[in-house]
Amino acid sequence: MRHQERHFVDRIGWLRAAVLGANDGIVSTASLIVGVAAAGTPRAGILVAGFAGLVAGATSMAAGEYVSVSSQSDSERAETERERAELAADPGFEREELSRIYQERGLEPGLAGQVADALMRKDALAAHMRDELGISEVTQARPIQAALASAASFSIGAALPLGTAMAVPLAWVGPSVSAASLAFLALLGAIGAWTGGASAPRAAWRVAFWGALALGLTALIGRLVGQAV
Repeated sequence: MRHQERHFVDRIGWLRAAVLGANDGIVSTASLIVGVAAAGTPRAGILVAGFAGLVAGATSMAAGEYVSVSSQSDSERAETERERAELAADPGFEREELSRIYQERGLEPGLAGQVADALMRKDALAAHMRDELGISEVTQARPIQAALASAASFSIGAALPLGTAMAVPLAWVGPSVSAASLAFLALLGAIGAWTGGASAPRAAWRVAFWGALALGLTALIGRLVGQAV
């Protein structure tokens, strides 16, 4: 029987952005709705606040991810050009450097040198980027992918509490949005962990806990502000 292995490192870039976006979409929009509802705001005001939060949040998440990951991508390109220049200037030193890396990982000096020679003949730059700097095609920064994943997932996440607020009676907006959002957050945490090959129950409880904390605080602030005005 053929042995098969499944790894998930190639999903790290978009998965991180998608999970963060959906989580932020649910928490921020639900908290906004719950806080505004606790202040005694009419349904129209609650929905306006919710939609405004969705649009502003999705735009902010996309811009933030793009800028952040673009900075990482710029750094990776700069490192690539620096390593390319070093290989052109002193290939012998770079070969010894690669050999030392393999020796530190447990290879005998002779074998480490043979591995370094073989990899440098095939693609010296790729070998150094991967083994010296930890940069590979699998983990390479992709700004547009991260921005789109973040904006789309935030919008989907924000639509869940917003849809709940539209569907239930006004008196039940706060409790219903809170309960539905916590359920969505737990499900999101479990799915994100499962997709990445991690423990689903632990992730579900962790995400739900912080969501409950955010909802509780905004509900308290909304009630206090509503009583004050």
